[in-house]
Amino acid sequence: MAAEVMLMNEIEATAAHMGIDMNIDFNSIQLPPGEDCGIVSDDEDVYHDEQLEFDSGFGNIIVVDNLPVVPREKFEKLEGVIRKIYSQIGVIKEDGLCMPIDPETKKTLGYCFIEYNTPQEAELAKEKTNGYKLDRAHIFAVNMFDDFDKYMRVPDEWAPPEIKPYTPGENLQKWLTDEKARDQFVIRAGTDTEVLWNDARQSKTELVYKRTYWTESFVQWSPLGTYLATVHRQGAAVWGGANTFNRLMRYAHPQVKLIDFSPGEKFLVTYSSHEPSNPRDANRVVINIFDVRTGKVMRDFKGSADEFAIGGAGGIAGVSWPVFRWGGGKEDKYFAKLGKNMISVYETETFSLIDKKSLKVENVADFSWSPTDSILALFAPELGGGNQPARVSLVQIPSKEELRQKNLFSVSDCNMYWQSNGDYLAVKADRYTKTKKSTYTGFELFRIKERDIPIEVLELDNKNDKIIAFAWEPKGHRFAVIHGDNPRPDISFYSMKTTHNMGRVSKLTTLKGKQENALFWSPGGRFIVLAGLKGFNGQLEFFNVDELETMATSEHFMATDIEWDPTGRYVATSVTSVHEMENGFNIWSFNGKLLYRILKDHFFQFLWRPRPPSFLTAEKEEEIARNLKKYSKKYEAEDQDVSMLLSEQDREKRRMLKEEWDKWVSEWRRAHEEEKLERQELRDGEASDEEEEYEAKEVEVEELLDVSEEVLSFEE
Repeated sequence: MAAEVMLMNEIEATAAHMGIDMNIDFNSIQLPPGEDCGIVSDDEDVYHDEQLEFDSGFGNIIVVDNLPVVPREKFEKLEGVIRKIYSQIGVIKEDGLCMPIDPETKKTLGYCFIEYNTPQEAELAKEKTNGYKLDRAHIFAVNMFDDFDKYMRVPDEWAPPEIKPYTPGENLQKWLTDEKARDQFVIRAGTDTEVLWNDARQSKTELVYKRTYWTESFVQWSPLGTYLATVHRQGAAVWGGANTFNRLMRYAHPQVKLIDFSPGEKFLVTYSSHEPSNPRDANRVVINIFDVRTGKVMRDFKGSADEFAIGGAGGIAGVSWPVFRWGGGKEDKYFAKLGKNMISVYETETFSLIDKKSLKVENVADFSWSPTDSILALFAPELGGGNQPARVSLVQIPSKEELRQKNLFSVSDCNMYWQSNGDYLAVKADRYTKTKKSTYTGFELFRIKERDIPIEVLELDNKNDKIIAFAWEPKGHRFAVIHGDNPRPDISFYSMKTTHNMGRVSKLTTLKGKQENALFWSPGGRFIVLAGLKGFNGQLEFFNVDELETMATSEHFMATDIEWDPTGRYVATSVTSVHEMENGFNIWSFNGKLLYRILKDHFFQFLWRPRPPSFLTAEKEEEIARNLKKYSKKYEAEDQDVSMLLSEQDREKRRMLKEEWDKWVSEWRRAHEEEKLERQELRDGEASDEEEEYEAKEVEVEELLDVSEEVLSFEE
């Protein structure tokens, strides 16, 4: 710092000597357009992107048109009516209501300006009152004040849009053509976000892309793995590319907190919550639905947090997330929201309610879409103290036809679990005992694809067992249940098919007294990881459900998350920053072999990149499975080559270590030889270094250390 001050003093002294004025107003300097003096901005967004439009500062003002034209004596009455309507929505600023008057007629001009404390209140007022019917002749037309500037820029004469030449886009699925058939994953640690290849053969990762401060909160893959989404204060963005990650689209949504993709990646839902100007009011919620490719807002929903707080298990600020649940499979045809005594189902062709009205269901508490078909499963609890039983209904969309209904008695709670192909639906019902002092659990199993949708009732051997976890086998007919009491519950496996295919659920086996509380099926079925998370300190059991045998047991101490890769070949276990120690991740083979481990301080996220569904037909997949040995020869040869390469690398590593050891021994032998004469002198001329040639003798040597004299007096 002292050197910098001296240098500046020298510059100022030289400038004074040359008569140069150093008092420069840097703000007054204007560079020519596009000139950067060779200094490239570190902020890529500022350097590359288009110039941002600045806020005009009038975002909290609305214009209400089509008001009654009244004389001065009725002015106060009209103003009172307007204040009463608009003060219910938000806080109007002092002197925030302006109603212009015609100077000649002394009458109002039929419109007014209303200024709120916040832009969010102004937007809500526009949405709530645009089209409000004051009387037959006066229907409000409400606009944002800022919109008028946009309308004024519309040219008077129409001009055809400029047609840009077609440029082919990048292949966003190129990563699927990796010659080694590897999968990618993204991690966040500290301020860095990295996309990596899982090179399990080499027991290591390979960097694809790394960026610091890539997101301000979290990242999220799209369901088919095409895009990686990042979240920022100004909105969200998606990234992708053939060989790297370029920003493909931005979605403006200030203070966005949560995002959600539709299953087919066509739409992106963004959510934000804003503090109200009146502390007694609920938070203001804004939800936008964007077209992923164009960035266009297809529909927005605004209101208080109370309007979006019904149903769901997750979320923030009292709002369940996701607010909208998608149906119709990968086609993204429908999305729905739970409301009070209704389910609002929208179609994505016009983004309006089906039949322009919601599905009325008294006391509805939850609903869930089939993963593959346009079928809603809904749950409505008991009414009237049990006089009207709880029920689960299956409803076809868009016809809203009820396909099946099951009444449930004495139900305290209910959860619904769809199998990934939509073949089965499991309804877990917690029921009261006759005394109403305790509950027990049973399952209602719906066979969706069979005629008349038959239902089976399944009760555990000990129906009083607490259900800790439930999970269907993906693409399969089996499911697993963890039940009993901690710390050693039981795990049971069931099949919806019997040996004679009689259409009855059957138990396969029960594993007794396991220190596990979570189930993680392989995406391809057959294998499952039984895990003990949180209080169980990361116990792992890799289980083969076909053979009903444990392949391996291990532990990842303090593990917080477990995720299979999309092919079912590898499993990632991770410890995130909720723990201060041992942050990082482990990669395991499907049968429980630890392949490699990477530690990362302040580790936040690990996400495998999803893969789109295979283009192979079920028949082709079966044919490949039957002839797997024929197809596997190629990969076995590649594995052997890799194994030989690794062996060669190991041999080279051992050779280098041996050479290093030999060099070290040679240097010590040389030093030993150089010191031979010195050692010989110390041994009184004896030449040999071998201890065995000498006889050990003990020699006592007395040495006078000190002599002191003291005169002692003796008294008789």
